[in-house]
Amino acid sequence: MKTAGVIGWPIAHSKSPVIHRFWLEALGLDGDYSRFLVRPEELETAVRALPALGIAGVNVTVPHKVAVMDHLDAVDATARAVGAVNTVLCDSGRLLGTNTDMAGFLEPLVPAPVGHAVVIGAGGAARAVLLGLKSLGVEHVTLMNRSVDRASALLDALDVPGHAVGLEMPLPSAELVVNASSLGMAGQPPLDLDLGALPVGATVYDIVYAPLETRLLAAARAGGFRCIDGLEMLVGQAAVAFELFFGTKPPRGRDAELRALLVGDAPVGAAR
Repeated sequence: MKTAGVIGWPIAHSKSPVIHRFWLEALGLDGDYSRFLVRPEELETAVRALPALGIAGVNVTVPHKVAVMDHLDAVDATARAVGAVNTVLCDSGRLLGTNTDMAGFLEPLVPAPVGHAVVIGAGGAARAVLLGLKSLGVEHVTLMNRSVDRASALLDALDVPGHAVGLEMPLPSAELVVNASSLGMAGQPPLDLDLGALPVGATVYDIVYAPLETRLLAAARAGGFRCIDGLEMLVGQAAVAFELFFGTKPPRGRDAELRALLVGDAPVGAAR
């Protein structure tokens, strides 16, 4: 039996076990996926013990995504570009780090707008989003953030074409708007944007999934825009990890059933 899991501090809120166990059961695989509560000061000990425990790998959530990189035998180019590891694989005793967030973000963007995009936030999630947009050949990104200097530095560091503005600035016309911040998440300040400048057919994408229908998405639906919610990215990045852990693709034809299960499973949080 193959076993995988997710490590974090705290970890009870993670929906990853619901997703992976659903897929394991649907495929009839002899496997399991569990939550592992790991204190920051015990991260190295816990990660180094994974091969001895026979664990195929773990997903990594807050606050360990950056710190775990120091305790691995190798980190791939994707994770280094994003600056964080969200998936650790145990391969013949070696610990290998990767990041599936960018792939998860990109999955629902079909067709993919490649003109002007607006991204809100300049943290770890924004790095994955910006690199994903760069891979699509985006022409220009307006990066909105409380700290304009930090946002500008991030665009420069990732070599993404665009410019930075403050959150108080009006939303410009764009084909795609992505909330890559915690704004609008349960317990966080709301994200209130005037979407009036968006053209017909624009896409609004909010990576927050608690609540699933954020105020941003509610406003976008009212405006007739295409909406992508946080479960899309959550399930997309989990699908990549599932194949790495268990050696087979998950049954994506049952996504509607999985979404219904996730909506009914209501721990609060936005960490993966």
